[in-house]
Formats: sequence, C-alpha cells, structure tokens
Amino acid sequence: MAATSKRLEVLVVGGGIGGLCLAQGLVKAGVGVRVFERDVSSEARLDRYRLHISPAGSRALRSCLPDRSWRRLLVGAGAQGGGFGFLTEQLATLVVVEDSVMYPASADPAEQAYPVDRAFLRDVLLDGLGDAVSFGRVFVGYESDGERIRACFADGRTEEGNVLVGADGVRSVVRHQFLPGVEPKSTGAAGIGWTVPLEQVAAGRLRRLAEGMNMVMAAAPFFLFTSVYRHDYSISDGDYLLCAFVTRQDTCPPALAGLEGPALRGLVAKQMTNGGWHRALIKLVCEADPATFGAFPFEAIPSASEWAPSRITLLGDAIHPMPPAGGNGANMALRDAHLLCRQLAQADGGQLRLVDAIAAYETDMRDYGFAAVRGALRNQSQGLTANGLAQAGMRGWFRLSALVPAVRRVGFGHAWADDARPRPWETVSPAAAATADRAQV
Repeated sequence: MAATSKRLEVLVVGGGIGGLCLAQGLVKAGVGVRVFERDVSSEARLDRYRLHISPAGSRALRSCLPDRSWRRLLVGAGAQGGGFGFLTEQLATLVVVEDSVMYPASADPAEQAYPVDRAFLRDVLLDGLGDAVSFGRVFVGYESDGERIRACFADGRTEEGNVLVGADGVRSVVRHQFLPGVEPKSTGAAGIGWTVPLEQVAAGRLRRLAEGMNMVMAAAPFFLFTSVYRHDYSISDGDYLLCAFVTRQDTCPPALAGLEGPALRGLVAKQMTNGGWHRALIKLVCEADPATFGAFPFEAIPSASEWAPSRITLLGDAIHPMPPAGGNGANMALRDAHLLCRQLAQADGGQLRLVDAIAAYETDMRDYGFAAVRGALRNQSQGLTANGLAQAGMRGWFRLSALVPAVRRVGFGHAWADDARPRPWETVSPAAAATADRAQV
C-alpha cells in the first residue's frame, strides 16, 4: 500500500460503488482517505442484481483499483455478449443490436463492457481498504471553517478532514446541507425487479431472453427489461436472468415500495395479463420466487445551477440520480470517482490548488452527469409510450434496422457509445497493457 500523504485527509460519506472506487483510487495515489457507511456491515442490503459496467465504468475501475483487484474483477465479471434485443409483447424479435454496434471493439479489457453482480463488485471495492472504511456511521451534518471540515454522526462522534465528499446516494444528507433546494423529483415511473434461474428461459418462446439484454415493448404504459448474468455461455446453476418491469407510477398502488413480494408479483402479472402479453411472459412472472421481488420509485435531478466550488463536493446519485433506463447510474458514479481521484491526487501533490481541482471536477461532472440523466429520462419516456401510432412507427424502424446493417449501425451506433466515449482526461491504456491484463487473469 502506498504511503499516505499528510497534505490531504479526505472524508467520504457513503460506502457504495462510487465512494469505494474513490477510496481505492486515493489509497493507490497515497492520499489519506476515510469512508463512513451507514450500513452496519458489508453484508447489509445485499442483492443479486446485475450491473452493466460500460467502458466508462471499466476505465474508472482499471485506474482506481490495484492490479490484483482489477484481475479479480475480470475473473468474476460475467461474460459480455448477446447484444441488445427489442421484442414485442408477443415475443416477436424486432431487432438485435450487436455488441460491436453498442461499443467499439477493443482488445483492452479497460475499454470493454461487463455484466457484474452488484454484491461481488462491492466486495472487490472493499478489498484492501481495511480500517479506512467504518460501518454503522450515520452521518447527520458537517461544520466547516473554510479549511477544516468536521463531519458529525448520529452517535455523537465527529471526524475531521480538509475535504468532504458526499457519496451518500439519492437521499444525500451532504447534498441537502450543501445545496439546499437541489432535491430529486419523481420521474413518474417505478420499477419492479426480480430474478429467475437462467435455465427457465433457455428454450421455447423465451429463449431470446437467455441472451444479452432485451426490452419487451408494447403500446402500454409499461415495458420489461431483461438482462442475463452468467460467467460463460453455458447454462450453470448460478446463472440468472434479471427482470425489471418499468411502469407509470400512476398505475400502481400509492405505497408500492412497501409491498411484499407476492403482492408485487401479482401486480406485474395483472398488468401483463390486462395488456394481452404472451402467456410465456406472464408465466415468467407467476412462477418466479416472490422473495426476489422488490420495487422502487424512479427519481432524478435533471440539472443543477453551478455552485461555488469549495472543499465539499458530491458524486454519483448524491448529485445526478437518474432512472435506470440505460444502465448509466453506476457508470457515471465510477466516472465521477475516477475524475475526482485524479483531481485530488494532483492537489495533494501540489500541482493544483485544492479548490481549483474540485472546481474542474465539478464542471466536467455536471456536463457528462446531467447529460446522462437527460438520456435516461428520454429512454424512460420512449419505453412508456402507450400511443399505438408511435409504437407502430418504432416497430417499423426496428424491423428496417434488422434488415439493413448500415441502418442499424447508424441508428444505434451512438445510443450506448456516446456516454462511454473517453473524456479528454481519461487515460486509455495501450494494447500492450491489455495483453498483459489478459495474461495475468
């Protein structure tokens, strides 16, 4: 482990993916960091839901993680492949967008996309941090004299540093104090998620769902997203399909987030049945384990006015939460961690004034972060389009794209790649390093 500088002591509130990636990067750079997480342990709130790590997220992880942890991530990540399919509610495949269209091909593992189990990724990000992470620490506010920052916790204890990073999610206490009035708003939609063993969809009418990612769309105020998680292309006991039913919130009971699994399963099955969806899809819901179901409303902050830079800043869902339509939330949090680590390391080394370093981070973060939010909101709106004519138009476009590869490349070539394209400050490792990475796995 690198020697710790005495110049900076960074306090990170929140031990999620973004906060832990930042901590790993700062430790790697020799910058002092402590993370305070409200969960009582690393096993709290575990789920098996899959994350789609785009090249933007991969790049951040490669930069911030030590080599051993990066190799472990490559071994434990799922196999990428299968493309992105668009299907009708009767399971007719309209088009499958190849992986090579979604993201440019690269031999560099840090420029590739991966499906990763959320709990596994968090475990990788915790590895080696040791006492730098404190669990069971509920942050309640901060005090600052402009130079030193005192973080206050519910147990009455305080911690002091000279940088405070709010990585504490959608309900960020840091943001609430730092940027009063900047709060997430409902997007008008909600998600109900569950998982099923992959062998249940490997044959018959559901077999397309056993490949890659898919979106099942209809002229209805809801759609189904599915995504495969497996380590290779053979079906095995631990492989599963993540299902996310996205619906307009006004079609759901007011207390949706508090419903138990059987009620959520029944709600999804009812909406699919009333919408005339294929019986195989309804069966996929009805036969799923109710214990795997969970619901959550979608919220977002589409933009925020510039604020005066200081020794307090924010990353991830604490500043640009977005609906998961597009799978960019975790990737933007990782990108934030990558950039903020880079800026703080330069300030710690004396190359930049601290507040100038944070200001540069915030300027770029607002640009790409809120662009990703707006993209997610557009995706959500398109998926929830209940207008029959609009749906017919989209289906015609998808069918044309399936028939003409050039149309498919032009039509979908920027849908995923734009958000993942390297920013000017992002380091892309050379092909030689990529070969070495693979050789060590």
